[in-house]
Amino acid sequence: MEFLADYAGFLARTLTVVVAIIAILIALVAMRRARGGQQREGELEVRRLNDFYKGLRQRLEQSVLEKDALKALRKQEAKAEKALRKEEASATRVFVLDFDGDIKASALDNLRHEVTAILTLARPVDEVVVRLESAGGMVHAYGLAASQLVRIRSAGVPLTICVDKVAASGGYMMACIGEKILAAPFAILGSIGVVAQLPNLHRLLQKHDVDFEVLTAGEYKRTLTVFGENTEKGREKFQEDLETTHELFKGFVAQYRQQLSIDEVATGEVWLGSHALALKLVDEISTSDEYLAARAADAQLFHVHYAQRKSLPQRFGLAAATACEQTLARGWSRLNEQRFWQ
Repeated sequence: MEFLADYAGFLARTLTVVVAIIAILIALVAMRRARGGQQREGELEVRRLNDFYKGLRQRLEQSVLEKDALKALRKQEAKAEKALRKEEASATRVFVLDFDGDIKASALDNLRHEVTAILTLARPVDEVVVRLESAGGMVHAYGLAASQLVRIRSAGVPLTICVDKVAASGGYMMACIGEKILAAPFAILGSIGVVAQLPNLHRLLQKHDVDFEVLTAGEYKRTLTVFGENTEKGREKFQEDLETTHELFKGFVAQYRQQLSIDEVATGEVWLGSHALALKLVDEISTSDEYLAARAADAQLFHVHYAQRKSLPQRFGLAAATACEQTLARGWSRLNEQRFWQ
C-alpha cells in the first residue's frame, strides 16, 4: 500500500508539471499570434577553421613534446603568424559549407542565404568548399538547390564538392556542378535516374463496393491515381514524363561534367568512390578532412552556417520536454530504489 501511495503521489506531481507546461505553451502561442505571427529571422554564423586545426595540433604538441622543444616551436609559430598577418588581405579564403540533404532538400533554406552572403565577399582567387551528403529526393527541390551552387560557378568563384558518404540522384545533381569533386574511397555516387512509385487501391475499394471518382479538365491533368482505375494510356503518359525528366537530368550533368560518358553512367546505378573515379564521376579520392587540413596550411578557412532561430515557444517546448523527461526519470528511479530496499 505504501508503494501505491508513493506511486500515486509521483503521478500527481508529474501531471501537475505537464498541465502547467501546456498552459504556458498555450499562452505563448496566443501571444505570438497576437503579435501577427511574425517569422523570426536567422543569423549567419562564421567560424575560423584554421583556429580549430591549430587547436588540435597544439593540444597534441603539449602532450607529446618536451618543454624546451615546445617553447622553441611556439616562438617559430609566432614569427610565422606575424608574417601571415601582413599577407591576410591578399591571402586565399576558403568558405566551407555543409549540405545534409533529406528527401525535401530542407537544408536549401540555409544554403540560399549562405551562398548569398559569400558572394558579397568572395573573389576569383578564393574557393567555396561544400561538404555534401544526400541520397536525393524531390526533383524540384534539388533542382533549386543545384541552382544555388550554379550561382557560385557563375560568379567565377572556384567550387569544390567533397562527398564523404553519399551524393546520389539529386545529390549528384548538386555535386556535378563542382569544378572539382572529391570523394572518400567508399562514398556512394551516381544514381542518375528518375523514379516514381505509388500504390493503387482501386481493386480493394471495388471489392468492398466503394466507388472513387476523379474529375479532371485537361486530358492529362491526372495520369496515375492511388484510388482510381489506372489506364494504359495514363501509364504511358506517366512514363513519358519520367523519361523527359531523365533527359533533362542527363543534360544538366553533361553540361557540367563534359568528361563523362553520360549514357554509360546515367543508368540509375550507383558506384563507390574508387570506381566512380574510373568513370570520371569524381576527380580525386580524398576525404573532406584531408582536403581541408591541407588547405589550412596556405589559406584562411571559414565555416559559414546560416542558423534558423527557434521561436520562444519552440525553445520553451524543447526545454519543457527535457524537464519532463528528467522528472519522469527521477521519479522512476526513486520508486525503483524503494522497491529494491523494501
